[in-house]
Amino acid sequence: MTLSTISRNRQRLHAAGDGRRVFGLMLEHGPLAPATARHQARPALAAWGLTEGQIYDTLLVISELVTNAVTHALRPVILHLHAATDGSGHVQVHVSDGGPQPTSQTWAAMRPDDEHGRGTTIVSALADGACATGDVDGLIDHWADLTAA
Repeated sequence: MTLSTISRNRQRLHAAGDGRRVFGLMLEHGPLAPATARHQARPALAAWGLTEGQIYDTLLVISELVTNAVTHALRPVILHLHAATDGSGHVQVHVSDGGPQPTSQTWAAMRPDDEHGRGTTIVSALADGACATGDVDGLIDHWADLTAA
């Protein structure tokens, strides 16, 4: 499966080509993925006219969703951003992954409870809505909607 195939399917599923700006990135399945996602997404978000506050919140949500995918899920890890073109600051963050790893094999399963488990709370605090859904390609899509305050 290539990024262009995934990107075409994601656009079709989320109508991203209709009045939105789209960004897609295939990420490594490893500890550098969250930083890579933030580093690559920042210029796109800035070019789309988001404020520094909106960019910060969006990058934090990206980081949490990518971290969860790398920590708890199988390959691949794909980031997609969809932004409205109307200047509203509305952004959808999508992170797709290959579905859950066996629990005993995840990094989080080996750590004390107080060292993980806050990502969902952070995403819920910043996003207007968040969800995980199955995908026609066999991927799991974790998404969050962020709207300017």
